[in-house]
Amino acid sequence: MSHTVGMTIEALVAVLLLVTIGYCMLLNKRLTRLKADEHSLKAVIAELITATEIAERAIGGLKLTVRDVNENLGSQLDQANQMSDHLKKQLAESDYVVRRLSKIAIAARPQSPAATPAPDVEPATPVSPAKAIAAAAQAFSERQRAGGLAA
Repeated sequence: MSHTVGMTIEALVAVLLLVTIGYCMLLNKRLTRLKADEHSLKAVIAELITATEIAERAIGGLKLTVRDVNENLGSQLDQANQMSDHLKKQLAESDYVVRRLSKIAIAARPQSPAATPAPDVEPATPVSPAKAIAAAAQAFSERQRAGGLAA
């Protein structure tokens, strides 16, 4: 009996050793795959770092471009606003000149008895050419000067 017990224990140890060897082989295969995955993962990480650096440089360039465009558009908008204000002033001045010229033209026109009198001229008194010229000269002299020039 002692001999069978010893053989049984030794057989059991041999079986356990075989199972251990099989499990070690399985672990070895898994470790080999894990190392291969590690190398491919390192390559992917290196590519990702490179792509990130390129993207950061591109973003920096875009920021500079946006800043330049913003400055250019801002100055152009300021210039456009100044030009708009200048044109508004010129339109107002031209309106005034047209009104004054129409008054001069009305004052210089010979009045016929059937014609309706001008608003500035009294209806009962006939206007002589000399008075019409004087009225036109007076209207001309009443014009305001804009920017040092007669408007």
